[in-house]
Amino acid sequence: MREINVSKIKDAVAELCLKANFELRRDVLKSLKTAVAKEKNPRAKNILKAIIDNARLARTKRIAICQDTGMVIVHLEIGQNVALRGGALKGAVNAGVAEAYRKGYLRKSIVSGALFRENTKTNTPAVIYVDIVDGNNVKISVSPKGFGSENKSAIKMFKPTDSADEIKEFVIDVVKKAGPDACPPMVLGIGMGGTFERCAYLAKKALLRPVGKRSRQRHIARLETELERAINSLGIGPMGLGGKTTVLGVNVLEEPTHIAGLPVAVNVSCHATRSAEKTL
Repeated sequence: MREINVSKIKDAVAELCLKANFELRRDVLKSLKTAVAKEKNPRAKNILKAIIDNARLARTKRIAICQDTGMVIVHLEIGQNVALRGGALKGAVNAGVAEAYRKGYLRKSIVSGALFRENTKTNTPAVIYVDIVDGNNVKISVSPKGFGSENKSAIKMFKPTDSADEIKEFVIDVVKKAGPDACPPMVLGIGMGGTFERCAYLAKKALLRPVGKRSRQRHIARLETELERAINSLGIGPMGLGGKTTVLGVNVLEEPTHIAGLPVAVNVSCHATRSAEKTL
């Protein structure tokens, strides 16, 4: 049994919060540069260049990519042969988030409740998901999620007899309703299967997969391609001002579900789709 002190997890979470907020993911940056080359609309092309410049300045000057430094989502994959020592895991994660947001001068956006909205002043608590996996490592993925795009996300419980075309129509409608409010070009995470809450989790987790990396499941990869083409033909474009780049990518995660259900969730993410990961 390998022992890991939770202080290492706290330090890793702090490091990853800063990295995610200051450094746009390479896959997202690459997709933006590809979009510039393909975009014919001059205004859309200029907006994409400005987004790329913004990311460069954030990385070099160590300032936030976006003023909304987000609610921190932490995915932990903990090997079943790992014993955590030195304190509570949840406390360590939140201590790491608080340290990063204090040291990085990042905006603290978390309030204490949905109705009693007092700022916690630490950007905690984080939302923490834990998966127990094989092995003796701990993989930590940190994603600061802004709420301009988060608020445009949606979930629908389809009938099991509903078709793939009806699911595509639902996803495209989510994008139409989001329009410019979600700061396009967007990245869509889509969860299919599981239960009501599980498919929402899958949609969130799908955003961690690099943009442009298709699902290994052939029918899901085909769905991703079809959705991407259909959404980019809407003409919403960067920041909603027209063009062919409305989404940079569509990532779908599918899991088993009940014979009587077909849950589908769409998690909308903006052009500043941020995350960073580390394995201890």
